[in-house]
Amino acid sequence: MPTEQEPARTKRADAARNEKTLLAAAAEVFVSDGVDAPIRQIAARAGVGVGTFYRHFPTRADLITAVYRHQIEACAEAGPTLLAAAETPFDALRQWIDQFTDFLVTKHGLADALQSDSSTFAALHTYFLDRLEPVCAALLTAAIDAGDVQTELSALELMRGVGNLCIGREADSRYDPRRLISVLLKGLRAPL
Repeated sequence: MPTEQEPARTKRADAARNEKTLLAAAAEVFVSDGVDAPIRQIAARAGVGVGTFYRHFPTRADLITAVYRHQIEACAEAGPTLLAAAETPFDALRQWIDQFTDFLVTKHGLADALQSDSSTFAALHTYFLDRLEPVCAALLTAAIDAGDVQTELSALELMRGVGNLCIGREADSRYDPRRLISVLLKGLRAPL
C-alpha cells in the first residue's frame, strides 16, 4: 500500500529528471546560441514550460552556474574513469584533455557572463580550478610515473596552455585549437 512518502519521492524524481533535462537543453542551446539565448528556447528544447524552467532556475545566473557546474563535474568524474579504462596513462590524459577542450570550446559567452557584476558567478572560476586541477594533476602524474610523459609542467600550466589555445575559436570558425593541442601533447611525450 502506498504511503504518503511515495508520492513525494515520485515528485522529487520528476523534478530531478526535469532539472537534468533542462541542464542538457541549456548546454546545447548555449553551444549554438550563447548564454544569452532566450529562456523560452531552452524550455522548448527541454520539452517543459517556462514556469517549470523558472521553478528550477529563478534567474539566468542560476541557470548558467548550474550548467557549467554540471559540465565541470562531468569533466572531473571522467578523469578516474579514463585512467582505469585507457590503455596507457598518456591515453587517459589525452582523452581527458579532449573532453576538457570540448568544455572550453563550447562555453560561448561564459567569459562575458563571468565578468558581470553577478555574485552568482564569483565562485565559479575557483570551483572550476578546485575540481579540475586535481584531476589533471592525477592524470599527468600517472603519465609521468608510467614514463609516458617527461615534463616539468604543472597541471595548472597544462590546463592554462590548453585554455589559451582555445581562445579565438568563437571568432574564427577556421581555427581548430585541437590541432595545436595535439602538438602540445606530442611535446609532453617522453623520448623513446
